Amino acid sequence: MREVSEEETWNFYWTDMSVSVERAKEMKRFQRINHFPGMLEICRKDLLARNLNRMQKIYPKEYNFFPKTWCLPADFGEALNYCKTHKNKTFIIKPECGSQGRGIYLTKSLKEVKPTDKLICQVYLSKPYLVDGYKFDIRVYTLITSCDPLRVFVYNEGLVRFATSRYADPNASNTTNVFMHLTNYALNKHSRTYVYDSEAGTSTSKISTLNKILMSQGVDLSRLWYSIDQVIVKTIIAAWPILKHSYHACFPSHDTVHACFEILGFDILLDQKLHPYILEVNHSPSFHTDTQLDREVKENLLTDTFTMLNIWQCDKKRVLEEDRKRIRDRLLQTNKYIENPGIEEREPETSPWQTQIQWEETHLGNFRRVYPEGERYAALFQQPSGSLYTGTAASRARGDCARQQREQFEQVKAKAEALKKPFQMKPIRENDKKTGDESTASETVAERPKKKDPRRDAKDRKDNDEKEKTKQDRDRDKAPAQSQQPKIEIPAKPTYVLCSFEPDPIVEKEERERVNLLAQRDFLIRSYGMLEQIYLAMKKMGTLRPEDERKYGVYGRLSAISNSPKKV
Repeated sequence: MREVSEEETWNFYWTDMSVSVERAKEMKRFQRINHFPGMLEICRKDLLARNLNRMQKIYPKEYNFFPKTWCLPADFGEALNYCKTHKNKTFIIKPECGSQGRGIYLTKSLKEVKPTDKLICQVYLSKPYLVDGYKFDIRVYTLITSCDPLRVFVYNEGLVRFATSRYADPNASNTTNVFMHLTNYALNKHSRTYVYDSEAGTSTSKISTLNKILMSQGVDLSRLWYSIDQVIVKTIIAAWPILKHSYHACFPSHDTVHACFEILGFDILLDQKLHPYILEVNHSPSFHTDTQLDREVKENLLTDTFTMLNIWQCDKKRVLEEDRKRIRDRLLQTNKYIENPGIEEREPETSPWQTQIQWEETHLGNFRRVYPEGERYAALFQQPSGSLYTGTAASRARGDCARQQREQFEQVKAKAEALKKPFQMKPIRENDKKTGDESTASETVAERPKKKDPRRDAKDRKDNDEKEKTKQDRDRDKAPAQSQQPKIEIPAKPTYVLCSFEPDPIVEKEERERVNLLAQRDFLIRSYGMLEQIYLAMKKMGTLRPEDERKYGVYGRLSAISNSPKKV
């Protein structure tokens, strides 16, 4: 293999960026790239929190490996209420898409957090498992060779990253000590106490070294790593529906090899009961080899990865020839065109997918397969389709906003319909049987018309008049002639229409707030020099009016003074 330019017919494309749609559309059937489209669903901190919180509501017993997390500012109210009821808790604040420990800090009160910033707020795990008094986390390298079918492998070797200050429970005096509470290599390598010895167990070491330490303490390693494998697989399953959909949408013609593979870096933290918690998933884990330990772990990882991918499986020349033949047959509209050439000619036992699976099982290297694993995770794939976009604070806020807008629209529409129609005077006459021989006068009441379709008003009035006439005729036939009283017609009052332009009463508090906001806006506009730029642009275009010259001419003079050459 050799490195080539993008214009050549490459086999592998290695990038630290996400897969763009343009890149996916240009890929040929034999080409592969080292990222899956849609993998950011678990690699961005905010999307990871959203997906794991969603799965936790569906499967609460299975997804209990994630600290309680809120996405700010959408969940700021819920986080604030939790903080008020759990005053002894410590919270860790992270940027929603940061890396290498930048922007992370601890706090005991969420009042210090700006409610408008896009952040991730988590309950800090204050009781981690310690080795010689130091906090640590485990970087577990995970290889996904395909998403449909899903195949996941975990590398047996990895990195254990220790903090460089002895751990103590978080309090007001030590929450700012990043060397105590954070284990990121990018932060701790600047500490004066950082040690580059892999056997010392104080800064960075291998997973194999950690296993020896845990075994000496009587820890059941097989049970521990089985629980870590479960955490990894369940996290990937949370994003699997989007991974599958995105893959088939971007690579519909890949029928010889899988278009994507990916190496993820899972950061796992153990609590004092050795229960694993997932901290984050790294989309592009670092492959820098600053030390001998890095070279031993990462070079072997990449070697075993490329061996398992079987990069020589696909015949590039044959695939290119098939593509050219398919295009030629399509243009000539011959009957020799096959949708996926070559597939129907192969025997089922020699299909490329079976060949790749057999190759992976016989060339694991230092990997172990964690999925597929029987029917252990089958139930977790039955995710409700609507759960992908509901159940979050953002979706609830959108639903509430839409409902309020709909109700306001209906109220405005009803009010407009009512104002279009005047009040009507409708006569109401008492029945002669109820009044006996006493003469009664008809009473009138003003009744506001009900909200109806204007096109049906004429028909409804006609039906009502016919019903009223039939009733009056029936009453007239039943009653004796001498009991009938002459009808008294009362003239209707003049109709009127309510004025919809009458101003609402001014609330002093709202008016004061409005004036303050206007003053703030005016200050910002002037401080950023927007008026000066607008004045100069309009003057250059010749669109200034005389009154504008008189009112804003000072900006032109100030600009001339600032642009004049200074004398030394």
